[in-house]
Amino acid sequence: MATASSSSSASGSRNQSSYQKVLQTNTINPHVLNVEYAVRGALSNKADEFADILAHGKAKEQGLPFDSIISANIGNPQQQPFLAQKPLTFWRQVAALTELPSLMQDEVVRSHFPRDAVERAQQILDDVGSVGAYSHSKGAAIVRKHIKEYIEERDGGHHSDAEHIYLTAGASGGVGQVMSVLISGPKDGVMIPIPQYPLYSATLSLYDATPVPYHLDAEKDWAVDVEGMARAVDEARSNGTDVRSCVIINPGNPTGSTLTLENIQGIIRLAHEKRLVLLADEVYQANIFQPKERPFHSFKKVLKDFSKSSDPAERAIADDVELVSFHSISKGVSGECGRRGGYFELCNIDPDVEAQIYKMASVNLCASLQGQVGVDLLVKPPKEGDESYPLYRDEVQAIYDTLKSRSEKMRDAFANLPGVSCGEAQGALYLFPEVSDLPQKALKDAEKKGQKIDLWYCFQLLEATGICCVPGSGFGKQPNDKTGSFWFRTTILAKETDEFVERFGRFHRELLDKWA
Repeated sequence: MATASSSSSASGSRNQSSYQKVLQTNTINPHVLNVEYAVRGALSNKADEFADILAHGKAKEQGLPFDSIISANIGNPQQQPFLAQKPLTFWRQVAALTELPSLMQDEVVRSHFPRDAVERAQQILDDVGSVGAYSHSKGAAIVRKHIKEYIEERDGGHHSDAEHIYLTAGASGGVGQVMSVLISGPKDGVMIPIPQYPLYSATLSLYDATPVPYHLDAEKDWAVDVEGMARAVDEARSNGTDVRSCVIINPGNPTGSTLTLENIQGIIRLAHEKRLVLLADEVYQANIFQPKERPFHSFKKVLKDFSKSSDPAERAIADDVELVSFHSISKGVSGECGRRGGYFELCNIDPDVEAQIYKMASVNLCASLQGQVGVDLLVKPPKEGDESYPLYRDEVQAIYDTLKSRSEKMRDAFANLPGVSCGEAQGALYLFPEVSDLPQKALKDAEKKGQKIDLWYCFQLLEATGICCVPGSGFGKQPNDKTGSFWFRTTILAKETDEFVERFGRFHRELLDKWA
């Protein structure tokens, strides 16, 4: 038995160890250090600290001037209790039955589930066997078949091949998987929109590739300036960057804009002329709030519609341009972020390269099976005549109407504030307002604190109201140094929209008075 003195000696010896940690910031992958992800950065961390204070009933003790956090920094619709979008009943019924198939064997229990939910769960289980087992590396055959049918119906009958469809851990997982094959070295360039969703800049940092920014036109509903994009390609290539791909986010994140048909056609023509692989992030395709004025057009459909041209050169585009399209269950009206379900479709990709993509998918074994179940329900929902259809229709319409009304109410509120402008809410789950004419004292305080003015403003907002937004610089849209104007992104998901509008409006006006 060790004596007290020997124990103390041993402890002292351990404290004096010369052992050095293997993992240190100067020994890990250096590219990891360059990765930034603004939507879950310092502001989000501070919001979490405030939420913990509120949860422990210490708001007054800590001097917080608000009684709840409004998480407007990330598109996470079902987050509890702040956003609290209800899950679609049909989704959860099928998920429950696939998780516990014995429920379908008990007639009493089974009677509580709609017939079509039971049939769908059984159909999925007949293919995968168990949601606890690996599926095919590309994803379950039945799910890929349903995705193929969905794409063909969406795109007016243009052919889709289930063997060119890959199930992934959300669209983000698919982006990383494709980028791992696309990028071969630091001189490889990928065009990203500015403003952009930071997944792309973060992924390029991780793979040590060169981002090639192209700027969206705020004065034209954040449209893509195709001529400007062409100049960006030429300039980057003249400087030694092998620009080989272009990311398009439509509907836009963070802008909430929807591209016109003509804009998409111009982008595809440019991709053909400059030999660019198009990566179409289309996860918000169901979030269209001006369906007549700005309907959604998939890049796949617009690309394949070139085959109808009377010009042989234009027809060739349909089969030449390489396209990867991404979709997800996290957005739309389902908001099933936590299930991590998504897919991508390959179009006009060289078969030998596709074999390498398949190899990399095999390394990861397969996407989450419940994520795959979610994708199946996304692309093949109840249809008219099915037992679940009336409830499903009503739930979907209610969520859609709520999102649309929130986007309009918040946009109007921003537009009525002094020094704030905000484009119309066309799609996605976000608004991207611009703030200008802040007092010089505010600009100097931000400079004194070593913060960009947009980050300073968002911290002021959080500390005064509990509203967590993301500065525009987190999406690559830097403040205008000459005018002091800047942008920020907010989701339209706050369930207490009136509370959001009231808190934000009061904060902005008081800030102008305080720093005047």
